[in-house]
Amino acid sequence: MRFIGNPRWRTLVVAGMGAALLVSALAACGSTSEGIANGKNCKHVAFLLPESATAARWEAADHPDVVAAIQASLPGATVDVTNAQGNQTTQQTQADAALTKGACILVVAPFDSAAAAAIVTKAKASNVPVISYDRLIQSDDLAYYASFDGVDVGKKQGQYIADHYQKFVTPGHNNTVMINGADTDNNAKLFGGGAHQILDPLFSSKALTKVYEQSTPGWDNGKAQAEMEAALTQTHNDVSVAYVMNDGMANTVIAALKAQHLNGKVLVTGQDAEVSGIRNILLGDQSMTIYKPIKKLADSVGKLVAAISKGEDTSSIASASIKNANSKDIKSILNPVTEVDISNIKDTVIADGFVSKADVCKDVPAGAGGVC
Repeated sequence: MRFIGNPRWRTLVVAGMGAALLVSALAACGSTSEGIANGKNCKHVAFLLPESATAARWEAADHPDVVAAIQASLPGATVDVTNAQGNQTTQQTQADAALTKGACILVVAPFDSAAAAAIVTKAKASNVPVISYDRLIQSDDLAYYASFDGVDVGKKQGQYIADHYQKFVTPGHNNTVMINGADTDNNAKLFGGGAHQILDPLFSSKALTKVYEQSTPGWDNGKAQAEMEAALTQTHNDVSVAYVMNDGMANTVIAALKAQHLNGKVLVTGQDAEVSGIRNILLGDQSMTIYKPIKKLADSVGKLVAAISKGEDTSSIASASIKNANSKDIKSILNPVTEVDISNIKDTVIADGFVSKADVCKDVPAGAGGVC
């Protein structure tokens, strides 16, 4: 210590103190990083949407509802939202950017269920859990899946056909068309599987005749219309039932039917309870849709994100499970769905505020469905 007055030694001591402070700071950073591993203490969430062109719900409902639910369940949380607009490469880039910016929980609605596994792999390398939203990402490393009961969606669509097809068929005229969603979306497989459970016995018994079934890349509405036009050409306009997986595609299927003056004469199904779908039901051009209460899904995701951040047990929230393509059980939230037709529009989607009376009744005759 007697050399402390020497300028050279003073410099060395100060430099040593600076190095010690730097090591201390780095250690503190390391502790913080470890503190948010696997989402614990996380307050920075990224929500990745798949597109907005084919389904209005993503930006109109999922986006605001999920942000509000996470911030209500986890006060102080920041939620960054991006939309891939139908491009898987864009979604991967958005996920990478979110991780770079420090997002410590990812909520991902994948555009491509298989390709999005790369997002999960990269997130896991950074100890960031991924919640697969609405559509299942095909990854064994996925932390959670939050959606609706996809098989039940298809079964409800199929059962509606089973209960009502006789109003639309006549002897020798029972042709059925199936226009499915994207084969890159695991949900489409679940919906189709559920529908076939109900419809296949009708096909086997010849009560209905399946003449056309086609997947629709990207759930593209224009492609769905082209598919319906092809089916009409193939059957010389002899179609009685059109199983269509969602309302966006049903809207363009109806356009194809209108061109042949067949709207209202064909049983058409849908899903998502979009304004266009409800309006088509009120006009008599669409028979039914499936109401998936997105706010309930969003609320369950908000609770799950909060539980992960707080280090709490999530088993009471993600109380279900679903097997992925490798038969691995993924902890899941599977919310129930509701069948909607002209008989219960007022008591379901309007009563819940999911759609407004003003929107669905635009250009619809007064008194339609007891709603307008």
